[in-house]
Amino acid sequence: MDYPGFDGFLGTRASLMLDLVSIAMFVALPLLGWSIFQVKYRKRYVLHKRLQLALASILGAAVLLFEIDMRVYGWRERAELSPFYASDPGPSLVDMALWIHLLFSISTFVLWLVVVIRAVRNIPNPPGPGPHSSAHKRWGWIAAIDLGLTSITGWIFYYLAFVAS
Repeated sequence: MDYPGFDGFLGTRASLMLDLVSIAMFVALPLLGWSIFQVKYRKRYVLHKRLQLALASILGAAVLLFEIDMRVYGWRERAELSPFYASDPGPSLVDMALWIHLLFSISTFVLWLVVVIRAVRNIPNPPGPGPHSSAHKRWGWIAAIDLGLTSITGWIFYYLAFVAS
């Protein structure tokens, strides 16, 4: 079937940007875990800062490009062959999965933005423990867990909409 936009590379009905974001989240989670390990157990604050800023920048750019792609080409036409997609009025399982995913993805975006901005403003340069450390640790963990939930719910949506047939 011919879909609008660029086809993905994972062999599903998903677009190129859907595939890229799915893979980016798959790569980001272990990097996030490694970064947290480095700062918590190895006290490698500079490495943690650089990796977190790189992750935030790369994921931010990926999400921006993804949102542009969704606005220009959409996704519903690619999901119509899914048994979990309903074109009649009322929410389908695909729609419900998307709304749950959006709850986590929007909160993750806001949390990461706040955590990164507050860290840049309040953590000394070079980075190390300070008065902001306990708040940064608490909110950083919340943002990391939220990113994990964003990934899981995104993959569920991806499966229901673009893999299931």
